[in-house]
Amino acid sequence: MAKMIVVDHIKCTGCRNCELVCSVRNTGASNPSRARINVIKWESEGFYFPMLCQQCQNPACMAVCPKDAISKDDNLGRVVIDYNLCIGCQLCVAACPFGCMSVDTVENRVIKCELCDGDPECVKFCDSKAIDYIEADIVTLKKKRAAIEKFSELMKRLA
Repeated sequence: MAKMIVVDHIKCTGCRNCELVCSVRNTGASNPSRARINVIKWESEGFYFPMLCQQCQNPACMAVCPKDAISKDDNLGRVVIDYNLCIGCQLCVAACPFGCMSVDTVENRVIKCELCDGDPECVKFCDSKAIDYIEADIVTLKKKRAAIEKFSELMKRLA
């Protein structure tokens, strides 16, 4: 069963531990600018949202790659980059509708979340549990339950 990373922005405290552990795992350096996850912050609103690759079903980044360096790994349900094929044109960065492809300026190559080979570090180190890695069907079930709860509250107000 495919798993996916789910973000609950309400639980996110903006600590950015996810960025630090991601950069350490992927580059060996504690440098958030090299992380595959980025916390978008609206300090004035107290709103924080960790953004990372959505592992799209039909990835725009894959569609625009002129060298077929981006592919789907169906075993883990992720989108991966083959750096032996990548020419660094950065068309994938421009094509990502979520802005989750970026460039590691130290290694001068495009980067994105590849789910840490099925064991995401960001999930393990998120103290507030704002980031989770769960079965895709559980995500659907949780969304259905939330919708039913909202509908139930609405019906109670109307009664």
